[in-house]
Amino acid sequence: MTIVYRAYAPASAANLSVGFDLLGAALKPIDGQILGDEIYISQAEKGQGFSLDVTGRYAGKLSSDPKKNIVYDAFVLFSKMMQQKGLVAPDVHMGLSKNLPVCSGLGSSAASSVAAVIALDAVAGNPLSEQEKIDLMGQLESSISGGIHYDNIAPCYFGGLQLIINENGVISQTLPDFDNWYWVSCFPGLKVSTSEARAILPPHYSRSDTITYGRHLAAFVDACHRGDHKLAARCLSDVIAEPYRKQLIPGFDAMRDFALQHGAMSAGISGSGSSVFAVFEDLAMAEQMKVYLEREFIANEDGFCHICKLDRRGAYVEKVED
Repeated sequence: MTIVYRAYAPASAANLSVGFDLLGAALKPIDGQILGDEIYISQAEKGQGFSLDVTGRYAGKLSSDPKKNIVYDAFVLFSKMMQQKGLVAPDVHMGLSKNLPVCSGLGSSAASSVAAVIALDAVAGNPLSEQEKIDLMGQLESSISGGIHYDNIAPCYFGGLQLIINENGVISQTLPDFDNWYWVSCFPGLKVSTSEARAILPPHYSRSDTITYGRHLAAFVDACHRGDHKLAARCLSDVIAEPYRKQLIPGFDAMRDFALQHGAMSAGISGSGSSVFAVFEDLAMAEQMKVYLEREFIANEDGFCHICKLDRRGAYVEKVED
């Protein structure tokens, strides 16, 4: 019987206001719904190469050409890495369930990349080290965003709240997070490309803004380690991207005002947008925020809103058929 593996990689929110390119969190809806990409993979007969079926809510947003899908790029890079190790990558069939919208600020490309890499590694018998897998994920993300950024890759792969280090061989470190935080995450259904969101940022920042950025990030990390959730929430303030990127997200100011007036500890842009987040201690207030976002912020049928906790497990792969 053919062995089939299922790989899952969760959605992630990068930046988190205070940590531009340096913070990211994996998200998991509290109602048990799937918020991430899934890949089913099996070894094909030798000579068949790579084949792909795409399903899921956002399958229609991707090219019908398998070779224009990032999971095909993962297969190509994985095969090259195997060749460098003196090994031969197996031919495979993949089934991608595309559950995350592209250009949404929820780490869609990272989720597909992470799921593809761990799926390929599993079906080949786990020949890659953890560092090799992360390197491969970073290369794939770079092909989408134009540079290697781990603020979606790291939380998606490792789970939880990640501080990007990328020094001395250390990609990221897991920060302590807060059990009493509810993360309301909302995608309004509008695309904001990473390149567009980066282009709108100024080429230079004032000394005051850079000092404020460093102060807030340092205080946030310190507060996480000391368990001071109120200070941590107070530091979720963005002087780098939000003042400029919010113009790409219709209704952002109204959303933020509503959140802060109705019990949110903080609210901001998820990644480069258009998704947003708001953090609450009280579940009833989080539910009230969800109702507001579904009524006033979501623009079309592609949008959605979830109340989440952090997904501390991160990506995983399991054998589902043997």
